Amino acid sequence: MSPMPKSRILLLYISEVSGHHQATIAIENALKIVEPEVETLNLNAFNYTNPITEKIINRLYLGVIKRTPGIWDYLYDNPAVLQRTQKIKELIHKHNSLKLKKLFDEFRPDAVVCSQAFPCGMVADFKKTTHSTIPLIGVLTDYAPHSYWIYDNVDCFITPSQEVKERFIQKGVCAEKIIPYGIPINPKFSLSHKKEELAVKFGLEITKPLILAMGGGQGIGPLKKIVSAFKKMRIDSQLAVITGNNNKLYNKLDKKIQSSKKKVILYKFVNNVDELMELATIIITKAGGLTTAEALAKGLPMVIIKPLPGQEEINTTYFLNKGAAVKITDDKLFPQFIQGLLSNPSMLKAMRAAALSMSKPNASIDIAKLVLDKARVYSLLRSNIR
Repeated sequence: MSPMPKSRILLLYISEVSGHHQATIAIENALKIVEPEVETLNLNAFNYTNPITEKIINRLYLGVIKRTPGIWDYLYDNPAVLQRTQKIKELIHKHNSLKLKKLFDEFRPDAVVCSQAFPCGMVADFKKTTHSTIPLIGVLTDYAPHSYWIYDNVDCFITPSQEVKERFIQKGVCAEKIIPYGIPINPKFSLSHKKEELAVKFGLEITKPLILAMGGGQGIGPLKKIVSAFKKMRIDSQLAVITGNNNKLYNKLDKKIQSSKKKVILYKFVNNVDELMELATIIITKAGGLTTAEALAKGLPMVIIKPLPGQEEINTTYFLNKGAAVKITDDKLFPQFIQGLLSNPSMLKAMRAAALSMSKPNASIDIAKLVLDKARVYSLLRSNIR
């Protein structure tokens, strides 16, 4: 009996510095844990099909969310906008079909995983026009299941929670297609570390609370205000700040922390966020899907400050209702708010318990197993047809 051929999995995302990309990386890592021989192609779908347009759209998006976030709030999951853009989407998908055909002919995937609605819709329409039966799995990375995801030719949707599954059902998606495995994060977030060793590694004191502040890959959010407020706090604590790819912000903060009498450590990108989260007492962050899923896996209480309209507002409401997060609405109250939280161990304990109860640290492994199962079935069927 000949051995099973290795599976080929195509993973599609948009935007290099994004939670969508981190999600496909997490799934790719998990695929290689479950099946070491698997062949993967992790591709920025927007850049592949429309490289020039991608740069323009990314700049527009960042400009909108930084300067006029209300516009994004209006566009997000708006039925009227969805209806008006339907013809445009169909034209874009048709225009991209030749490039998709070339990609599929060259790589010959056994399954396709999409962490964002744009490539998912593009592949769904491609399946429809070519009568393909290749498994297509859509992986949601926010607690906001918008209608741009919904296509008949998607075989399976992975949602962050049962509640999101129910909301997707209300939008007309068949319940059998939806599996609430969670948001895929790097499997290493399920591992534990010795905090004493981590404190030595980062040059921090284990006896003092550590505040971790993040602004996502783009370094968005009031990180400068957080550093300024931290310097005014009376409670003896430490601060770690991650600015992502925002080099301008990093340079400004680097100068700002020189005058701090309390311990502040500053990073750009780091590959060991899991270790910092394990050591942290609280995290101050936007409400992006990947960062919050990682925080939940570490049982880390979240302080959400200025979430973006649309998906981040919905994520925030979800965490507030579950008791895993609190929200600051006024920057001026930051020092008193954080001091009060750090001085309330019973509240922190309750928030940690709530976070852990919601966490799905094995989501990427569960998704990988599902994808590989579907890929093997499709590969066998394709072989039999020949």
